Amino acid sequence: QVQLVESGGGLVQAGGSLRLSCAASGDIFRINIMGWYRQAPGKQRELVAIMSPGGIPVYADSVKGRFTISRDNFKNTVSLQMNSLNPEDTAVYYCYSNFMGTLRASWGQGTQVTVSS
Repeated sequence: QVQLVESGGGLVQAGGSLRLSCAASGDIFRINIMGWYRQAPGKQRELVAIMSPGGIPVYADSVKGRFTISRDNFKNTVSLQMNSLNPEDTAVYYCYSNFMGTLRASWGQGTQVTVSS
């Protein structure tokens, strides 16, 4: 089992920046994809950005050019640099990982990001 612990998030004005970080612990040897999802009030959870073990990123169209995902396979961490934030980015952000050879996935507890206009 893998535990994901997020840090970062908070309140920022529109146009500002925040950085989210996530550290994995436990059965880390099978970790495959790592990344971030978010869920705004009344909406479904959606993909923000994910990254393969080889460093290939995938971004939601809504964040392309503004958010940057990075990953450290040695430290088992994944980060999300969020720039040019707007109120539509307000959501709970969840760290995510899946595992080689299985359909299982792990989620962090979530961290709130609030962007004021």
